[in-house]
Amino acid sequence: MSVAVLRAMGLQLLVRPAAAASSSSARPSLQLPAPAAGPSRPRRPGFPTLRAAAAAAAIAAEPSLQETKAQQNSIMETEVFACPVCYEPLMRKGPPGINLPAIYRSGFKCSKCNKSFTSKDIFLDLTVTAGTKEYSEQKPARTELFRSPLVSFLYERGWRQNFNRSGFPGLDEEFQMAQDYFQPVAGGILLDVSCGSGLFTRKFAKSGTYSAVIALDFSENMLRQCYEFIKQDDTLLNANLALVRADISRLPFASCSVDAIHAGAAIHCWPLPSNAVAEISRVLRPGGVFVGTTFLSSPRNNPFSVEALRPLRQIVGPVNTSYNYFTERELEDLCKSCGLVNYSSNVQRSFIMFSGQKPY
Repeated sequence: MSVAVLRAMGLQLLVRPAAAASSSSARPSLQLPAPAAGPSRPRRPGFPTLRAAAAAAAIAAEPSLQETKAQQNSIMETEVFACPVCYEPLMRKGPPGINLPAIYRSGFKCSKCNKSFTSKDIFLDLTVTAGTKEYSEQKPARTELFRSPLVSFLYERGWRQNFNRSGFPGLDEEFQMAQDYFQPVAGGILLDVSCGSGLFTRKFAKSGTYSAVIALDFSENMLRQCYEFIKQDDTLLNANLALVRADISRLPFASCSVDAIHAGAAIHCWPLPSNAVAEISRVLRPGGVFVGTTFLSSPRNNPFSVEALRPLRQIVGPVNTSYNYFTERELEDLCKSCGLVNYSSNVQRSFIMFSGQKPY
């Protein structure tokens, strides 16, 4: 053979392996198994290291993501409580959660007015006068009555049962009626204002319908009695249930933070019902529902229930220490004047359950 032919054959031998290698790298999905006797194909350096590093980074990132979610949940829960002085959300130091053990071990402070709140008792005191040493004030007699240890003790032991004489249908039926009104806000936070000894608080908490239930009353002894009943049930002790002392006319909650508010047999005891319902409207979220029960005004409990004598109530009222009784029209007018819509009611003799909704 000539030198030219040999050179041509050698060039082909060099080109063919290179072309084969080029074809193999261009189509990685078409990888043929290597012959059993042949050497294994070497792995590309670097890729296993990068994959391992990425996996390690992902594992390391998981706790921080969980911590972030926990912090977000803690912030969401804490922001429900607000300063009763300036309504700013309270800063919280302690374990998160709306439950008795967590709140008992937590301290709260307003970042704006620097006022501190504690739960050194079995309830969290969020009144304006919390922490005062010298100042004290008296509420109307109808309010002070329920701060009595004796009345707090007797409330579930005969006092409340007498309401059936005025048409109150009974605890179970009243609870179910309220639950029907609260169906649109199931899963949200429920506030049981003027909770007394917790008759309905316990029912709402055990129903599992709400993400949290907050029992609120101005009476320290009512809240203590409420706790006495709660601690008899382990499921309630560990439930998302909190006890808060507060003034109904100065609710310590952020605006638009609560989904449902219940006031059982309460509005007739409130010193300023219009202020209270305005506060209820403020803290309700858009679409939130307010449900209340009370005694309707009648000649039996209110001498000014007759239409012709109602103007005299403005004159005699300031010296009258009895309860505030309203007509159905007055309750509807009050709810609407405080911005609530979709008013509805259920009347049985002197008993009325009424409801209003915060507009969207």
